[in-house]
This record gives sequence, C-alpha cells and structure tokens, in this order.
Amino acid sequence: MEKRAAQAALAAGAAILGFPRMKKSKTKPKAKPPEQTFEEVKYLRYLIDNDIPICVRLTNNEEYKGTIEFYDSSFIRLTREDGPNLFIFKHDIKYIYELEA
Repeated sequence: MEKRAAQAALAAGAAILGFPRMKKSKTKPKAKPPEQTFEEVKYLRYLIDNDIPICVRLTNNEEYKGTIEFYDSSFIRLTREDGPNLFIFKHDIKYIYELEA
C-alpha cells in the first residue's frame, strides 16, 4: 500500500509541476543469441580439407597428435602416424589446437 501511495503522490506532484507523465516503454526484448553458430563444422571441415596437423587435449589432460579424417555430431576420427587411429568423443575434448607444420 505504501508503494502505491508513494507512486500516487509522485504522479500528483509531477502533474502539479507540469511534468509530462512517463510512459512505459514498449520496446521488444533483445533476441537471444543462437544456440549454434555452426562455426565448429566450418573449422573441422577446414582442418580436414587442408590436412592440418592438430593436437587434441582431452578432459583428463591426455594429448593426441594427428589429423582429423572424419567427424560426426558426437565424435572425431583422429588419424595418427605413431599409433592406431582414434575415435574421440567430442564431450571428452577439452580443446583442439593446430600444430606448426
């Protein structure tokens, strides 16, 4: 009740002093950013097409070096020279970085 009384008094005072009443703005809320930008797909395709050597660091801090041969929505296939090819789940990847050729 006190809040309403304070608002009424403020409105009455503004009317007495000749101030225009403030209207609530009806602006649209900002749109949320998209969930996916599809930049991951572009980057993986770039790595595959250009046969760029990479290093994959997993969440348990293991590192594997090689080139990406194939990717899917849930894993990548890493082709290595010094060991067998690996299928690595994306949820286990901490980050990927390019190695200098």
